Amino acid sequence: MAEHRSSKLLAIDDDAQSLGLVKDALAHSGVEILTANDPTAGLEMLRRSRPQIVLLDLLMPGVRGLELLETIVAADPGTDVILLAAHHSTESAVEAIQKGATDYLDKPLNVETLRSRVAQLFSDAAVRRKTHQLEHELLDACQFEGIVGRSPLMLEVFAKTRRIAPHFRTVVVAGATGTGKELVARALHRLSPVASGPFVVCNCSAIVETLVESELFGYVRGAFTGASQDKIGVFEYANHGSVFLDEIGELPLAAQAKLLRVLQDHVIQRVGSPAPRPVDVRVIAATNRNLRSMVSKGKFREDLYYRLTMVNVLLPSLTDRREDIPLLQRHFLEKFAAEFKKPIVGLTRRAQTRMAVYSWPGNVRELENVIGNACMMADGPVIDIGDLAEPLRGKTADTVAQEENMLSLRESQMRHVMAVLQRVGGNKLQAAEILGISRTKIYQILAETKAGEHNFTPVTD
Repeated sequence: MAEHRSSKLLAIDDDAQSLGLVKDALAHSGVEILTANDPTAGLEMLRRSRPQIVLLDLLMPGVRGLELLETIVAADPGTDVILLAAHHSTESAVEAIQKGATDYLDKPLNVETLRSRVAQLFSDAAVRRKTHQLEHELLDACQFEGIVGRSPLMLEVFAKTRRIAPHFRTVVVAGATGTGKELVARALHRLSPVASGPFVVCNCSAIVETLVESELFGYVRGAFTGASQDKIGVFEYANHGSVFLDEIGELPLAAQAKLLRVLQDHVIQRVGSPAPRPVDVRVIAATNRNLRSMVSKGKFREDLYYRLTMVNVLLPSLTDRREDIPLLQRHFLEKFAAEFKKPIVGLTRRAQTRMAVYSWPGNVRELENVIGNACMMADGPVIDIGDLAEPLRGKTADTVAQEENMLSLRESQMRHVMAVLQRVGGNKLQAAEILGISRTKIYQILAETKAGEHNFTPVTD
């Protein structure tokens, strides 16, 4: 433990003999030992010194140890708390771990056990610091035009973007909401021969249907009531650059026909003017919808579909690239910590675990919002579960699903049998037919359940 000379450990205990034992046991460990014989002084020392480890006596006069534990974890979620108690039960140990304790030691303390646990915790902390440093270095190496990723799916997106950027005239970027379609569109523009030209964004779903044509192609003075002067449209404004048509699937059919002409002839006509105006524009269309399915339903023009989809870039959902989550966390944490001017350096292990099992229906955009909100909420240098958005705090459907997936085969079978029985109103003959087993087997399973051989909660619909 000699390498941890700047490390700090705080012992809070009303027993002077116990404090003396801690000092003696760790005297030559290279750890700075701080002690407090009452909770108030201990909390003040915790806030002032920020120790890596706290040894906390669970049973002190006038103090509930678990409440004090929660106060310590709330004050500094990055602290490892070891509870000390002369008498404890398995239930109290489990409760302590759930409330944020790292470990639980019996009193009187065993010197070798104490040294071993403390050494291991400082070693783990050193590994975490090294991991944070490596994540920062990896983050620099795993960015492509501002897009973060190192998963095989994202590396393929990067490679495809790099290959097509110098040549494309039209391209469709597809993917669920929040996967980063605009980031890819901007990367395509920056790597294209028209990078010095304008990049114009048009959200097709946000334009009133009666104004689509004038927004895209502009109008001349007097074209309609209120047209007091000429106005250029999106395509004319983006001449010698790129147009990003977001949510292209929301474009009305009438406007789709006019867009097709622009793509074919490279000319536009302002509303109210017969004069064609040549434009040289690269078009990047984005959608979270299935355009081919829309074509079959008559909601999207087939000729426009084939004109646009000469090249497709498909972005994966965040659940399909979970290996990128730690990098994205680090990226957004550094971004928002700098933006909010907060000394936030990371997330607690339990916060990371909670985020790792979450399904992220909003994809990268949702992850960005969660980290941004957590950086605003966090008081200390570390983000904890309490700083996360509501869907991630409690036991979500995602964590329940994770637990369901970890059941034994026998347990899973029994849950399924009980679910089928509930669906058929307890009719064992009908359940047996659905399950493909005998009614005798149904009775056998029910008997085992009543006997308590398997502890489970029946699935409900």
